[in-house]
Amino acid sequence: MSVAAGILLFLGTILLMEVVANVTHRWVMHGPGWFLHRSHHRHREGMFEANDLYAVIFAVPSIALLYGGVQLDWGDWATWVGAGIAAYGAIYFGFHDVIVHQRLSHRYVPRSPYMKRIVQAHRLHHATENKHGSVSFGFLWAPPPEVLKRQLAESEQARIRAPRR
Repeated sequence: MSVAAGILLFLGTILLMEVVANVTHRWVMHGPGWFLHRSHHRHREGMFEANDLYAVIFAVPSIALLYGGVQLDWGDWATWVGAGIAAYGAIYFGFHDVIVHQRLSHRYVPRSPYMKRIVQAHRLHHATENKHGSVSFGFLWAPPPEVLKRQLAESEQARIRAPRR
């Protein structure tokens, strides 16, 4: 595989991982995986939370592909895809854990419209503390805040109108 094709595969993997992350966050983490993700929607005591296990879970395919591509002759594609998954994980960590949740101390203040939108979208995602009613499940792309605020209001209205069980 040419280096140019590898770089395209690497970049394509990063883009595809945003789709995978969005789908996984919406239907797994806010679904059957809520038992781990719940900790992320509550105040954290200490440095770690149960939700951090998702980082380990998502690292497994990257490690397997990198190992397979480098050591087991699976082909260059495996190395490029494994590296793309790892790069997405690093980008996610930087955006989500460092910038948005400030799990590492820093003085960075989002000033660009893109960074402000990502931070605001994630804060709106955390406007609810349960698995239902959240908005904006992506990490590197988010709908405009006005759309998310409308969705939150609609979700709250639906919750109020729903019959109690």
